[in-house]
Amino acid sequence: MNTKTVELVAAPREPHFVGDGFRVHNYIPSGFRMDMQRMDPFIMLDYNSAFYFPPSEQPKGVGVHPHKGFETVTIAYKGKVQHHDSSGGGGVIGEGDVQWMTAGNGVLHKEFHEEEWSKNGGLFQMVQLWVNLPAKDKKSSPKYQAITKDQIKQVALPNGLGTVEVIAGNYQGTPGSASTFTPINLFNVRMKKGAEAKFDFPTSYTTAILVLEGSVVVNGTEEAPTDHLVLMNNDGTHFSIQANEDALVLVLGGEPIKEPIAAHGPFVMNTRQELVEAFNEYNQGKFGYLED
Repeated sequence: MNTKTVELVAAPREPHFVGDGFRVHNYIPSGFRMDMQRMDPFIMLDYNSAFYFPPSEQPKGVGVHPHKGFETVTIAYKGKVQHHDSSGGGGVIGEGDVQWMTAGNGVLHKEFHEEEWSKNGGLFQMVQLWVNLPAKDKKSSPKYQAITKDQIKQVALPNGLGTVEVIAGNYQGTPGSASTFTPINLFNVRMKKGAEAKFDFPTSYTTAILVLEGSVVVNGTEEAPTDHLVLMNNDGTHFSIQANEDALVLVLGGEPIKEPIAAHGPFVMNTRQELVEAFNEYNQGKFGYLED
């Protein structure tokens, strides 16, 4: 069998806060050799591992900030987030929901804990993934895909030991709910102890596995505990995940765009000159208006 082998298993880095509402471990880009070029088309991955936020009358989060040239994908596991952007997109995502925002040619954005959830407090667990756009699509209009849990198709694992939720891409003939600009697989895999899930991604795909709950073994040999990320080599197509205990993993794979990356803060373009232009457009108010 043409096996996609494990390149490394990365432990979570020390967490830091994004705004005051997101306590995250950063995996991409990071010192684990997972820079933007190696992880193309994935250019950022922040993981808010399960963390208790006490009740607060003032919702915590991140105020108005710009994005341009890529997409943000927020996957909610615990807690609720309220989002608004200057293109008119917005809403609330809760457990099992996904927010897929295309910044395109520029948008202002803010996200906070949902007001009622904030008043009660509770466990909060989220993933935010940034997906690059090809040069030809960086000037596309902003758009927002609100994908609720009941819109995400599921594929049962053998022996009733779990499910694969297909957010994007295709798993065993079942298509994902999200539309993407380049080929991307994004799956939540919920596994009971003893379950096995098998995958077949092209050799070229950048492929990683984030363990959100429990612990797993990849390809029968490499153990990955909770909050660890497994990076796969580009040396095969088939790989498998076995659950040592009840587990939840996020599997991501994508075809590299293979274009120059010029990134600074919230802007991801192809050249330094385009970055300068993005800052100028933002300062000139061309991303629209959004109340703080």
